[in-house]
Amino acid sequence: MYSSLPGQNFPCSAVALPSGPAGEAFRPGAGLDLRAALEPIAADMREVDAVIRARLDSDVALINTVADYIIGAGGKRLRPAVLLLVARALGYTGTAHVLLAAVVEFIHTATLLHDDVVDESDLRRGRSTANAMFGNAASVLVGDFLYSRSFQMMVDAGSMRVMRILADATNRIAEGEVLQLLNIHDPSVDEERYFGVVERKTATLFEAGARIAAVLCGADAALEDRCARYGAGLGRAFQITDDVLDYSGHAEDIGKRLGDDLREGKVTLPLIHALRSAAPEQRDLVARAVREGNGDFGAVARIVTDNGSLAYSRALALREAEEGRAAIEALPASACRDSLLHLLAFAVDRDR
Repeated sequence: MYSSLPGQNFPCSAVALPSGPAGEAFRPGAGLDLRAALEPIAADMREVDAVIRARLDSDVALINTVADYIIGAGGKRLRPAVLLLVARALGYTGTAHVLLAAVVEFIHTATLLHDDVVDESDLRRGRSTANAMFGNAASVLVGDFLYSRSFQMMVDAGSMRVMRILADATNRIAEGEVLQLLNIHDPSVDEERYFGVVERKTATLFEAGARIAAVLCGADAALEDRCARYGAGLGRAFQITDDVLDYSGHAEDIGKRLGDDLREGKVTLPLIHALRSAAPEQRDLVARAVREGNGDFGAVARIVTDNGSLAYSRALALREAEEGRAAIEALPASACRDSLLHLLAFAVDRDR
């Protein structure tokens, strides 16, 4: 069904991992260079960027302006990268992975536009959000355009199974948004409710991208599920680390103000642990800050740190990453499997 790109070199099929036990590349603390990790799919990523630019085109000038602004903000593009890496690690030699990686990025970008409106955010990736620049209405409507354009592109891929995976993922992301809204300013949120949001809002699209790659390669059900588990584990680890960085990172690195989660009333894993572990007067201070959204961030951050809540959260992120590693350790040794393992290390050991 899918034709090969004429004359293209596929480096992932030829480059072996370093000798040693399976998963040796998964080394948190190894000082990962993300760009180097994505080098095996650099050509594919350039193709994805070209598709994104081409499919953003619209006769409506405002759509082009807002879409160019949000896409031009950059970002790690990890979700499409996962799809590309898994496909290449499984030996895929067609072209549909590029189109579908662009679809995944469009869906992700649409969620960011809507998220920033709901959260009333004014800073992302170190610059003004689209809603701060163009207004809430424009951001929501351009997000809708990106969703609808992504579904047009799914049809172009010509696979009902892929359409089902992406349609289900998009629906689950919307569920996650609603669940998060229900959790806002509620200090009784526990880990089960927290992970219910994380699974839907973040892990789902990573999981979908990895699963789609396996489908493109004609993988059997067991291998497809292992790839999906890898994506889900990576997504969960990535989100937990994001939540840790909101209390321990540097604003210039993470591209937003520290404490935004607390100001927005989001009860993330570090807060959940602190509310469970801290002394009664500390719990009262944290709970009040969550309910009011305007507490003393410095005081809350100290409580989170002093009660081991950041360390606890990082340990859970590492556990999720380890589950992802176990899911793909049986894949054939290649540069792309190496990169997939490095992404797990990056997810738990980054500063932005």
